[in-house]
Amino acid sequence: MSRPQALVVLAPGTNRDRDAAFALDLAGADSERVHLGELFENPKRLHASQLLVVAGGFSFADALGAGRLFALELVTRIRDELARFVEDGKPVIGICNGFQTLIRTGLLPGSDLAVALGPNAGGTFVCDWVHLQPESNTCIWTAGLDEPIECPIAHGEGRFVCDQPTLDALEANNQIAFRYMSGNPNGSMADVAGICDTTGLVLGLMPHPENHVISRQHPKHLRGHRRGLARRLFEAGVNHAKEL
Repeated sequence: MSRPQALVVLAPGTNRDRDAAFALDLAGADSERVHLGELFENPKRLHASQLLVVAGGFSFADALGAGRLFALELVTRIRDELARFVEDGKPVIGICNGFQTLIRTGLLPGSDLAVALGPNAGGTFVCDWVHLQPESNTCIWTAGLDEPIECPIAHGEGRFVCDQPTLDALEANNQIAFRYMSGNPNGSMADVAGICDTTGLVLGLMPHPENHVISRQHPKHLRGHRRGLARRLFEAGVNHAKEL
């Protein structure tokens, strides 16, 4: 397959879907943005795709908690289709609000409340650039990432929390995909910025890699900054999808 089909799912309030589609196009996929309602009317659109993105933003205005209603809609309407998508070996990524959503759907550890994304430790919304260290050799999205990536964060509820046995299990299973390495912006436990499921197919992370896929997106671009592109993350996901 030369260019796999990627589906970018959005909900009311989502605001990074176009950025995610752009990143996928650069990485070698043909992307399509689809609203939840359209997907529910025709779930076959999911299975016609080889890669899924749950885009970031403020879905449903973060009513009742960040990502809660987005996840509730997905779980009550297409739970089985989502599970089959992953069982078929297809990669999934949830970014920021999408990460919160994947936690609540159960596609990532957390639906049993062992893992949560709580309010930032500082009690304020944080918008900044961070350095991320790839950690997992299980996650298909970090394949080939041999150096840190740089991208922005923009969230009020992104503090990764869990109990110690759960953290130990994530560590042992190589499910910690990324850690913050330039200071912890939100108080996340063990500097965790993103995790994957046990298969390595499903990734969730709070920072926005889709907003640093070309050099000029970096605020220091005009000063000659040319490192840390996050496009390689999307290329890893697309390369895996090409093999399906």
